[in-house]
Amino acid sequence: MARTICLNLLTTRARSRAELADALARKDVDDDVARRVLDRLGAAGLVDDAAFAEQWVSSRHRHQGLGKRALAGELHRKGVDRETAATAVEEIGRDDERARARALVDRRLPSLARYEHAVAARRLVGMLARKGYDAGVAYGVVREALAERPSPDEADEALDDLLSDPDADHR
Repeated sequence: MARTICLNLLTTRARSRAELADALARKDVDDDVARRVLDRLGAAGLVDDAAFAEQWVSSRHRHQGLGKRALAGELHRKGVDRETAATAVEEIGRDDERARARALVDRRLPSLARYEHAVAARRLVGMLARKGYDAGVAYGVVREALAERPSPDEADEALDDLLSDPDADHR
């Protein structure tokens, strides 16, 4: 019964040992039986917290855009020990983290076009903070993205120049 519970859970996605142990405890499986089943599954390579942590970090960083702090927190909540979680999270390089943060900012920036730079910056940094990016990465990426965006005054001036010159080539 305990083996079946674990295998059923493992068919949907990889799980940490602690997640499987919690599931067995909720089904009132004896602790000794649960430990033996989890040890056998570990020996067979079906339960490996290090591999689970690496897979989790890679997937959640790529698809959800989560930063290192958020990923470490999720792994901790899933019962992965701090050392294993830290090793998995460190696989994300500084450049990869900056690139993912920049992609998130670039995707959100058009919806903030009507706001002043200060308001847009506050919202973008807040979004990155909620996704677990550290302040240095968040501020740097937002500053860079906003520097590339014309200020509302510059955009208005360009539009006025375009509209005031009737002989301009409007392609």
